[in-house]
Amino acid sequence: MTVLVAGGGIAGIAMALTCHQIGIPVKVFESANQILPLGVGINLQPNAVRELYDLGLSASLNQIGIQTEEWALVGRNGNDVWAEPRGLLAGYDWPQYSVHRGKLQMMMYRAALKRLGPNAIITDSRVIDYHQSKNNVTLHTINKAGAEETHEGSILIGADGINSIVRKRMHPNEGSPIWGGAVMWRGLSQAKPIRTGASFTLVGKLEQRFVSYPINRPDPTTGLSDINWIAELSYDVKFNRPDGDWNKQVPAAKFKDAFIDWDFDWQNIPHLIDSAREIYEYPMIDRDPIDMWVDKRVGLVGDAAHAMYPVGSNGASQAIIDTRVLGAKFLEYGANNNALAAYEEQLLNPINELVLRNRGAGPIGILGIIEERCGGIFDDIDDVIPRSEIDEYMIGYKTAAGFAKDQLNGSAQTIII
Repeated sequence: MTVLVAGGGIAGIAMALTCHQIGIPVKVFESANQILPLGVGINLQPNAVRELYDLGLSASLNQIGIQTEEWALVGRNGNDVWAEPRGLLAGYDWPQYSVHRGKLQMMMYRAALKRLGPNAIITDSRVIDYHQSKNNVTLHTINKAGAEETHEGSILIGADGINSIVRKRMHPNEGSPIWGGAVMWRGLSQAKPIRTGASFTLVGKLEQRFVSYPINRPDPTTGLSDINWIAELSYDVKFNRPDGDWNKQVPAAKFKDAFIDWDFDWQNIPHLIDSAREIYEYPMIDRDPIDMWVDKRVGLVGDAAHAMYPVGSNGASQAIIDTRVLGAKFLEYGANNNALAAYEEQLLNPINELVLRNRGAGPIGILGIIEERCGGIFDDIDDVIPRSEIDEYMIGYKTAAGFAKDQLNGSAQTIII
């Protein structure tokens, strides 16, 4: 009854930890020679944090990340559009975390090795195909030396990201990911945290914006934290789109001029850009929703199922949720095609809607409304838009993304053993 998992990222390792928790054998196949702490900062919403806590990772998560205290939208002239407490300060039963993506993956990876043993996660093993019979699925892999292997399991989970081989096999005519015109530049800089000291802040408008938040606690001597930041610009779709590679380094000169005068009395954005150790370029891409995540004994989770724009800080969170919902179905039906069908029935339509909502700017779409009403420049946001209108907009997004406070606090554990 072994579950085979393609991909050793956050989704794949969360699937492995979940299978171990519920007593189902699992093997993970990762194409890289070695799992490394790649990437920069991400946010984990309380719904995903709850699942990591239920996996016994609360202490480890607190060691590598920082509990987010505030989420703020700021207009182009530096005045607040909207600010609200987050996590425990907002009344959730679980915190929201800001954390380095690579540190999160490595923390989960080490936990999986400790719990499952060193042979449960196989590196240098790239998925190339799968075949199914009535009762089993056969996974075909190849290593960098060209040696091919086959592996038998009861089901296969494709957790192999936005360029998923499993998804391509399931949907061979789909084509490449879709670029809508936006490009992000991501970096880490040492600086003193602003506002609450643990705030997620987005400044600007839909076509030109800058996000920043600390991903660790300040150094007790210097007062400096690692500040994760994202600069984003939108282009005509005829622009020569760069490859979707998180590890493509570029110089700040490629985009810095667009933010050269964004020096507010509370944050000097040009200085933050200049002080980054490394800067990575990434096109904001996603995939069109598909009407099938499951092919008999094969299912998709995470970006392989629903790659979405990172405007709602819920890509990694939803990947974790996917694996936990699937684990609950394993408990109910066994590790079989019935469990996969039930998982798809529960999540496919609402998450496909979330993909489209994020494509429409997600929770920051309110900036587009403000741009239309006042050109994005204001002294007092109450003169532009009623607070009740913003509140309604934000609650609608949180509900769609599965982390509305009352809804989440009142819900039962996903997996009850």
